[in-house]
Amino acid sequence: MSKRLPKISIILLNWNGKKDTLECLASLKKVTYPNFQTIVVDNGSKDDSVAALRKAYPEMPIIETGANLGFAGGNNEGIQWVLRHHAEWILLLNNDTVVAPDFLDAFMQAAKEKPQAKILGAKILRYDKPEIIDHLGGFWCPELGEFCSPDAGQPDHPYFQMREADYVCGAALFMHRSVPETIGLLEPNFFLFWEESDFCYRAKKAGLQVWTAPEAKVYHKVSSSFTGGKPHMHYFWWRSRLLWIERNCSPEEKKALFRKIIIPELMKLTRHYLIKSFLNFFSPNPKRKEQARRLKAGCAGVLDFYRGKFGNCPAWVTKV
Repeated sequence: MSKRLPKISIILLNWNGKKDTLECLASLKKVTYPNFQTIVVDNGSKDDSVAALRKAYPEMPIIETGANLGFAGGNNEGIQWVLRHHAEWILLLNNDTVVAPDFLDAFMQAAKEKPQAKILGAKILRYDKPEIIDHLGGFWCPELGEFCSPDAGQPDHPYFQMREADYVCGAALFMHRSVPETIGLLEPNFFLFWEESDFCYRAKKAGLQVWTAPEAKVYHKVSSSFTGGKPHMHYFWWRSRLLWIERNCSPEEKKALFRKIIIPELMKLTRHYLIKSFLNFFSPNPKRKEQARRLKAGCAGVLDFYRGKFGNCPAWVTKV
């Protein structure tokens, strides 16, 4: 009698993304690994996502949060559901992706090759340019005060080897159930951005290794969930960056980062916002106005961090 393959549960987080989610689910129907289940967590969608998904996939579990809990909060609902239903492996998968049919087989092969790896990250390729890498492992760069993904934007090739990383992208993060059982869930205060790097850092501190799995291929549409475009991204990037530093850096590291990097960048951010706003007041220009709004969103993210205000961003940030 052949050994039963480990069960994998895939968590798809949906927020007003019916079209993307249905396309992702269609690609999952072609997956060759036989023992997996997909669940959708709907993060308070206002469109008809849930009705459309129930009609197309009546047997698929759908968890309705009733509100937008962000990437971390929404996925936490899914992780808790999966743990109760006894899957051995859990995949966080962005709904704005499509997957290669053999990607779960590739993840399982990577887990077999590196049994010490309890978190694995896919090779994420660009949906519109599948020959270009979007993400393949991230590394903390203290000289920049942020994470770097050295292969991002580079042409894909078949010779990538598995390697240990500081974090892997949450768009396709594959983990053993022992990870959340050991370190808990994603930190919901991040809401968007930096949550997976915080999660991976916590895992590494607990002795759970993080590796890339370059044979597992996923194609990502990249930031399709960011209504409002750059202002939305700028707000969360700044707020979450400061939260990550607060949670993960030693007092000595924080002091050096703020003196050499963060304070100069904040001064530059504020100065550019004031200049753009001043110029736009006397000489209105749509491009300059949008630049000022993006800079204002970054400033707002910084202020909200220091106010201890987390959750979703202010409504004006996403207003189109």
